[in-house]
Amino acid sequence: QVQLVESGGGLVQPGGSLRLSCAASGIIFSNYRMGWYRQGPGKQRELVARIYSGGDINYVDSVKGRFTISRDNAKNTAYLQMNSLKPEDTAVYYCNAFWRPYDYWGQGTQVTVSS
Repeated sequence: QVQLVESGGGLVQPGGSLRLSCAASGIIFSNYRMGWYRQGPGKQRELVARIYSGGDINYVDSVKGRFTISRDNAKNTAYLQMNSLKPEDTAVYYCNAFWRPYDYWGQGTQVTVSS
């Protein structure tokens, strides 16, 4: 049984930081491309960042220089370090594990940036 469990969300003031974690089980973690997506109120789900099995990384332009994605294959965990948070970063953040044809999602964790 595959599980992706996100944690680390919460309420933070503008300019603050949060670190999201995605703990995976039931998959050969090192084979998978790991990604973080988000869905804000009234918006479509969008890619935030992804890290390939070989270490290549992509970020959406709006988070470049503020967010850092990483992975620890020994712990089967992916991370998203989010700094300099803005109100527009408010969303439910989802973890994704992809290795064609397998595509798995976590349940999401809420991030709210507000004063």
